[in-house]
Amino acid sequence: MQKAKPPKKQRPEQKIRSRQGKEEKMTPEPVYYKENRDKKLLGKVILITGGDSGIGRAVAVACAQEGADIAIVYKEDDRDAKVTKSEVELQDRACLILRANITSPANCKKVIEKVTGHFQKLDVLINNAAVQFPQKELSAITEKQLLTTFQTNIFSQFYMCQAAEPYLKKGSSIINTTSVTAYRGSNHLLDYSATKGAIVTFTRSLSAYFVDKGVRVNGVAPGPIWTPLIPTTFDPGHVASFGSEVPMARAGQPVEVAGCYVFLASDDSSYMTGQVLHPNGGEIING
Repeated sequence: MQKAKPPKKQRPEQKIRSRQGKEEKMTPEPVYYKENRDKKLLGKVILITGGDSGIGRAVAVACAQEGADIAIVYKEDDRDAKVTKSEVELQDRACLILRANITSPANCKKVIEKVTGHFQKLDVLINNAAVQFPQKELSAITEKQLLTTFQTNIFSQFYMCQAAEPYLKKGSSIINTTSVTAYRGSNHLLDYSATKGAIVTFTRSLSAYFVDKGVRVNGVAPGPIWTPLIPTTFDPGHVASFGSEVPMARAGQPVEVAGCYVFLASDDSSYMTGQVLHPNGGEIING
């Protein structure tokens, strides 16, 4: 007759207590254990700008898989936004889609008010919306293009953070999308790379501003990622070789970037602020 297996012991508290060895006299004792790692964003409300396609969509779905409810802001592509909404809802999470031009402070305020009115709170703001207009000559960058690029890529992040600040609390998080071009530059994306460099500095400064309030601010600097922005802005020759210059010799998929945002949005990154993660296919970045 086989003996019954003893019941699985339940951990009585959320940390492992050292009872011997070098750590037994440490005060406080180091914490090694954390409960509920399977749904690391459960109950959080996450707002993603540029969430209708590309990296934004991948992040929306990944965060929903981890238990978050999602709001996305997009400029004009209703069809893509509805696809993202349906993908989030397949994870049994709610998704609010908002069409808005976030280059205006007033529109950013309206977006935040709609999200907090719908979900009653906001835990994570992901600033991801961006545009790029490759130009071979400096003289080809018009005043209109320059303004559009800066207004979309960096001004919108500033306005969204201003609007969100009253709703952010201890434990909240802001994640800004920058780019590998912020670190190595780009001879055909002069204005775009300049905005991405500004985002790095903005992220570091904003983290210092929010640190005493318990709000963490970090960034993600993707390398060559296969998103709709690539075939719609580059010529066919560039598209054909896109991503081949990095050590992994290929473009990354949006899903390969999404985990960085999940990590930074979750308590797993509770000791990180003012930092930038680099999913870029192996390119060494110093900074």
